[in-house]
Amino acid sequence: MSEAKKGKSNKKLLLGAVLLIAIIAVFAVIYANFRPKTQAGSKAVTLTVVDDQGKETSYETRTDKEYLGEVFDEIDGLTVEGTESTYGLYIETVNGLTADYDTDGAYWSLYVNGEYGTNSADSQPVADGDAYMLKYETA
Repeated sequence: MSEAKKGKSNKKLLLGAVLLIAIIAVFAVIYANFRPKTQAGSKAVTLTVVDDQGKETSYETRTDKEYLGEVFDEIDGLTVEGTESTYGLYIETVNGLTADYDTDGAYWSLYVNGEYGTNSADSQPVADGDAYMLKYETA
């Protein structure tokens, strides 16, 4: 390969690397500006669990935790179990009731102030006065 071709190849490689770094930096800035914001200090929250029969159990608590997944451990009478994944906590069992999607299409959904949640429980920020719901649902 001639020296001129090697120089052009190296320039293309360097330009590609610089472009890749720039793209990563742009996405990092976007994420930093638009990620869910947490709230410090004491917060009053309500968590309602709706089981497979439609029975609702409500828990009210005060917490200094910033994420909902951390609040689960503070609520007396509530047990939440799941699997950690790259997408966050996948809730499998609440208060002894397991939702098995592979068996019957059942899963635990998370609602925030009546709206379907867009974050996993362990990345869902907790804000004063918010109402959360874990609901057993089927596909």
